[in-house]
Amino acid sequence: MAYAHMVVLTAALVPLLPYAVVVVRRREELRRKRAWTPLDQACHEVDPAAVVARLGPPPIEWLAHDLRRLERQRRGGVTLESDRWFEAVMRAYDDRLCMACECLGVEQNLRPLHGIDREIERVRVVGALEAAGLDLR
Repeated sequence: MAYAHMVVLTAALVPLLPYAVVVVRRREELRRKRAWTPLDQACHEVDPAAVVARLGPPPIEWLAHDLRRLERQRRGGVTLESDRWFEAVMRAYDDRLCMACECLGVEQNLRPLHGIDREIERVRVVGALEAAGLDLR
């Protein structure tokens, strides 16, 4: 029975052998030539961090939308079921708060603080942003 399976499998794979040889040869050719298309060359010459730095902060409307969305996420749903998810949401929330403060010229000290001190600073920053005219509710 095993020989019959081997014969059928071999008969099915033999017609594919020329294609496999072509693929292997083509791959070796490309590896030897190391041919780069102009698009590949351009992609390797661009530093994504420099591009993002040139863009500057996102528009304040986007930040307000993100802050409202993240506020809903941190208050309920899947976020409360997973510690890692909660930490990721809080990190994103704090990053957006810092960006909004930068856009509106509000002083903040969120990054160096931890624990209850960070939570108190977060409440103060949200109040300051709302006083500056940002609608977070």
